Amino acid sequence: MEGDNLMEGTGTIAAPRWLQLTAAIVGNVLEWYDFGVFPFLAVVIAKVFFPAAGEHTALLLTLATFGVGFVTRPLGGIAIGMYADRRGRKSALQLIIVLMTVSLLLTVFAPSYKSIGISAPLLIVLARLMQGIATGGEFSSATAYLVEAAPKEQKGFFGAWQMFGQNLAILAGAVTGFLLTTLFSEQELLDGMWRIPFVIGLLIAPLGWWIRRHLEEPEESTEARAKGEAVSLGALFARYPRAIAANLSLTTCATASVYTFIFYMPTFVSRQFHFKLHDAFTAQVIGLLALIGIVPIAGALSDRYGRKIVMLTSLLPFALLIYPLFSWVQSAPALPNLIIVFTVLSIFLGGFLGPLSTALGEQFPTSVRSSGLAICYNLAVMIFGGFAQFIVTWLIQAIGVTLAPVFYSLAGSVIGVIGCLLILPAAKIGLDEAVLMGEAA
Repeated sequence: MEGDNLMEGTGTIAAPRWLQLTAAIVGNVLEWYDFGVFPFLAVVIAKVFFPAAGEHTALLLTLATFGVGFVTRPLGGIAIGMYADRRGRKSALQLIIVLMTVSLLLTVFAPSYKSIGISAPLLIVLARLMQGIATGGEFSSATAYLVEAAPKEQKGFFGAWQMFGQNLAILAGAVTGFLLTTLFSEQELLDGMWRIPFVIGLLIAPLGWWIRRHLEEPEESTEARAKGEAVSLGALFARYPRAIAANLSLTTCATASVYTFIFYMPTFVSRQFHFKLHDAFTAQVIGLLALIGIVPIAGALSDRYGRKIVMLTSLLPFALLIYPLFSWVQSAPALPNLIIVFTVLSIFLGGFLGPLSTALGEQFPTSVRSSGLAICYNLAVMIFGGFAQFIVTWLIQAIGVTLAPVFYSLAGSVIGVIGCLLILPAAKIGLDEAVLMGEAA
């Protein structure tokens, strides 16, 4: 409708809803596509950049390289989050695209270990560190934008597109892995075909920049910045301890599940249950399709029934079923069984992820939303996500815990239930902020 494009109270023309959604999620698509492809191709990348190490050590080094990008995420998240709160969501979203592009350039053009020796893996580590800085601010800035640009009665639905974009990108990474392992031999992948997915990501970057350049700043963000309230990190922790605890718990749950159940599972089931990598990607793609379909539905349901109830009714079955389902696959390792497990668990996980972005964003008022989200999200992801694959791989090898990824995801789910119980309705957050602003005045 024409009225939807008018910025309330200003009389100026705002960006269409579809452009707002696209601009907010395009960076996440690029981020998660890159992060999705890297672990899916971990076995190949290990042989390209760490050929002198043994097979197991090379895989650990590759997963550690993947994890180092998470070390810089809190720093990038804090810096870009505060920048977004003070300079605007649009400026932050544009800056992130630039940093992502440079990281992809380094990955695409990095020579192999055979060409330049130790400098090759160092270039990849540098690319991951830069990617970490960019992605540290991506989720918080994009989520803040979506929550603020959405109509009041559709914030859950709008926020769901954040997770939709992430998982669509993960699906694209899985499909890419499926196609690469189908079309090319292992030697062809080692000879350079592994770079194709990152070249594709590099082509997305100019589109993301163009879309974000033509974006309007949300009115809610503009009004908050006009009030000129600057909040230090210390004051943020002092004012919003419950919001921080809820965000840390919910993000820990999400990241533990995503980085083990989704990202690591193709490697896990191929190495431990002896599935062909091609079959593992097949099951994963089918599961991700189910998850992606559920996410916007769950987001819309949360607008009607509340974030907490929708998230809990999805997370509890996920936690209860993940161990018995994977135990079943372990005892009967057949492709149809693996597809059933991935699909069932993906549906429940999608129900939890659908309202998640909005629930996280609503815990902080507009003036500190991006900063608060960035701190909580990136700390949890760095600690429980970035090195999750390294940890579970080590546990499997060192002490023989075959189902280590399952237990890791299960533990995260328990923490997620606590997080669900801690979240407050958005109206309560707004009331508390009004009181605080009155006291400050």
